[in-house]
Formats: sequence, structure tokens, C-alpha cells
Amino acid sequence: MKKYNTVIKFTALTFVIVFLYGFAAQRNAKKSNEEISVIFENGENLFVSYETVNKLLIQKLEPYNNQSKENINLNYLEGFLQRNKMIENAEIFLTLSGELGAIITQRTPVLRVANETETYYYDKLGTKMPLSDNYSARVPITTDTISGDQGFDMIVLSNTIRNDEFLKKQIIGIDHIEGEKSDQFELKTRVGDVKIIFGDLSRMDEKIAKLKVFYQKIMLDSTITDYKTINLKFYNQIVCEK
Repeated sequence: MKKYNTVIKFTALTFVIVFLYGFAAQRNAKKSNEEISVIFENGENLFVSYETVNKLLIQKLEPYNNQSKENINLNYLEGFLQRNKMIENAEIFLTLSGELGAIITQRTPVLRVANETETYYYDKLGTKMPLSDNYSARVPITTDTISGDQGFDMIVLSNTIRNDEFLKKQIIGIDHIEGEKSDQFELKTRVGDVKIIFGDLSRMDEKIAKLKVFYQKIMLDSTITDYKTINLKFYNQIVCEK
């Protein structure tokens, strides 16, 4: 008799689990695709808005409106979002409650190109990206036309500036030095309108360290406006022109 009662309890429990699973699946299938939870992984939604991501996804979710959420091709949605020039990466997931979520990584601009023919950004990976109607990034500007491998060193230098608090505050422009065979750069400053002749990227850490020490001195002396150029190309010294 005890064994018989155990079998009945087990059967009833199995029935309840199957019923609840079926009920949850049916309820999730009926949920609309009109609202997707969007998370921006790298800070605020500066270049692409929540509304834009929702609109893009809802547009692609229309064929699934009368189907179970489990039928949605999440990889296809991720690829679709990543074709947006403002988005570096997208991850689409389905929660236990049957709701769709998206984790968006926006592109991070490090350089703005503004020449006679066009204006655009380069992101930290060296990918070209358009300007945004939502936000204007405070990054160094170059008037050079960048193409092919020519811009690789400039992107490396731009990333270095972005990741250094001192340089990020002081440097507003980067240009190639005309007439040089290799990539040699000139930096424009925010304070004092001083031109910094940086040269190539060799001994980059040493050049930046020298520049910081020199700036500490001239800022304390309030003599920054006395200088026209600061040349960092020479080993173990700074050559200035007033």
C-alpha cells in the first residue's frame, strides 16, 4: 500500500511539473516583442539610443510574433545589430521569464578626421565610424586623409592619448609632419596653442614622461604661452622654440 501511494505521489508531481512547464511556455510564447531589455556595457548610450536598438530588433522580430520565443534565431539578431556602424558587439539572450535582452557594446572613437572631403571617426580598433547625431566625442582631430596601413601608428597614438588622463586633457590634434618618410607626428595642445613635435612612436613612453615633467614646470611658472614648439624627438632632452 505504501509503495502504491509513492507511485501516485510521483505521478501527480510529474503531472504538475509538466503542466507548469507547458503553462509557462505558452505564456512566454504569447508575450509580445514590443519591449526588449537593452543594457549598454561600456557606459551611457552616447552614440546609439535604447530606442534605436529596440526599433531595430522589433523590426526583425515581426516574423516571430506568433511563434515561441525559443524559435528566435539569436545569432542572426546579433549579426544584424553588429552591422550597425555605431555598435562594436551585441549579445542577445532569452531570460527564464521569456523576455528578450540585449547587451550592447558601442564603438569607442579615439580620433576624428576632418579634411576637405569628409568628416568621420576612427574607433579604438581602427574601424571607421560615422559622426553621431546624438553625441560629439571629445577626441583629437586630424586633417590628414588616412588610408590603408598609413593610419595604424596614428590609431596607436590616439589610443595612448585616450588612455592617459594628462594627454587626454591637453592634446586636441594630431597630424603627420610633412616631408618625413616614416610616420612622424605633431601634436596640438589645448592650453597655450603649443605644437609638440612627437616624431615617430619609438621611445613613446619616455617621450610622454619627459613631456609631463616639462609641463609641470611651465604650468607652475605660468610660462606655457612663451613656447611655440616642444620637440621630443631627441634622446634624453627636450628642445623648445619660443
